[in-house]
Amino acid sequence: MRRAPRHQSALHVFMIPLTIPELVERASTHPFLGEHLRMGTGPRSGEAIATYGDVEIGSSYEPIFDISVHALAQSLSSSPDSADRFGDELGVQAVTQLADGTPLDAFDPFDHVPDDQQLVALDRMSRAMHSINFFGRQRHGLLFLRVHERLLKSVRYDHGRHFSTVLMSFGLNPSRIVIELPPAAVAHRTFLGYLTKSYQHYGFKVAGNLPNAGQILSVSDMARLDFVKMDAASALRDSMVKPLVSYANRLKIPLIFNRVATEAQFDLLQQYDVRFVQGPLFVVHENRTA
Repeated sequence: MRRAPRHQSALHVFMIPLTIPELVERASTHPFLGEHLRMGTGPRSGEAIATYGDVEIGSSYEPIFDISVHALAQSLSSSPDSADRFGDELGVQAVTQLADGTPLDAFDPFDHVPDDQQLVALDRMSRAMHSINFFGRQRHGLLFLRVHERLLKSVRYDHGRHFSTVLMSFGLNPSRIVIELPPAAVAHRTFLGYLTKSYQHYGFKVAGNLPNAGQILSVSDMARLDFVKMDAASALRDSMVKPLVSYANRLKIPLIFNRVATEAQFDLLQQYDVRFVQGPLFVVHENRTA
């Protein structure tokens, strides 16, 4: 049986939700975050942004939909003006952008930090920023936050302790955050088991990105993940959607097909009783109907 987090008693003592400016003000008293988090200006006024050196980053979010809720049988294009045609939101995936809106595909500050301790600081800073922008808007559902592979290797033990302490000092609930582990961590069964138990111990949920479809066979014996993620294009190409759905159902672990980029992929996934989907396709349509 999973141990209750050490902070369990504190998890029940959350205040009236704070706004983004109030959370940024609270972060200003933090010895590290106070130096790097501030309110944005211009297009990002009303949001928290973060600065590190000459790099300025902001938050964007990619929705994760439960498409079984509405039992969609029609194609995506059959209801182009319906904002809820995908289903209900399970939550959102935080995506770090440069503050001017440039995707990190063009320039990823994480790739330009040679020192591991600096990377740890940048990773923690970005997760705090995403959390403030998510909770400060009183968004519903879960917040999925990626953790950089190098951070996992640089922090030797008690993964999740620092972030949980920061969140609770802001009055934010770790149980609504899903720490998303990279494929390299999922590929190492013993390490995956340790990471999952550590983050769950501090109140978080944990998702693992499968490096390949076959890796799902090892996620149950070493780690009881809360979610599993699989690249939709890869699963469709290798005809692995149906067996993945079947095995995940047996494990009783929710399976999210991410990186769904086209309507054709979405239609194919629906044929296999896929429940959770995520990807750039849904951001495009969300923006159209906003």
